[in-house]
Amino acid sequence: MIAKFKCIKTLVLIFLTFYATISFGQESESLDNSKAFKKLKFYDYRSDNVIDIAGGTSVMNGDYFTDPLFEVFFHVGYKRYIFPYLNINFGYNKFNLAYKDIFNEGFMSFDLNLEYTMLPYEKFTPYVFAGAGYNAANYFERTDMKAQAGLGVEYIAIEGLGLKIYADYNHVFTDELDGFEFGDADDVYWRIGFGINFYLGGTKKREKVLAKLPTVINTNSIIEKQNWGKK
Repeated sequence: MIAKFKCIKTLVLIFLTFYATISFGQESESLDNSKAFKKLKFYDYRSDNVIDIAGGTSVMNGDYFTDPLFEVFFHVGYKRYIFPYLNINFGYNKFNLAYKDIFNEGFMSFDLNLEYTMLPYEKFTPYVFAGAGYNAANYFERTDMKAQAGLGVEYIAIEGLGLKIYADYNHVFTDELDGFEFGDADDVYWRIGFGINFYLGGTKKREKVLAKLPTVINTNSIIEKQNWGKK
């Protein structure tokens, strides 16, 4: 119960951070139109809305003393950029966890993350993410809360399409994920994936920013003339 409370608290903190960041981002945008030029650079490669898919391998770190097997996993998700450096994303993951000749079970997870893009104006960028999620065995026979964190790198192959490779660590708030309870530590698992980010609407966003640039330039010209006349 305590572990679930901590996970719910983490989710609440994520949402509070999300709304606070949106407010800050909107205020900053209204106060500093010079950011339009950076936005153009961002929309050259990326956009605010992203559909991502990935596949790879998942591996268990649980209570059995035999070696775990590397099984397959599939991911599909949606990301929404709050501003170029930060997005909030939701993902669905389908995967298996197994130990040779002992345990092989299908799972799914629903993950909510905050993700920090380190170089949003470049084709190549590292990124890190963290959040909380809901882990379930197939057919929801068993469900548990969890926390996760990970890192990866992305390369924009063509405008609006990024290739990525990443790994995440998942801490499930139970010691019975593999059906065997041993010791005091909770069960964990890792996922390593390769995927594609599809950025939606970048061209239209770029056109909107470009449409505002003449207004910015004219406003700056008027201010400069007024200041020049006072000298």
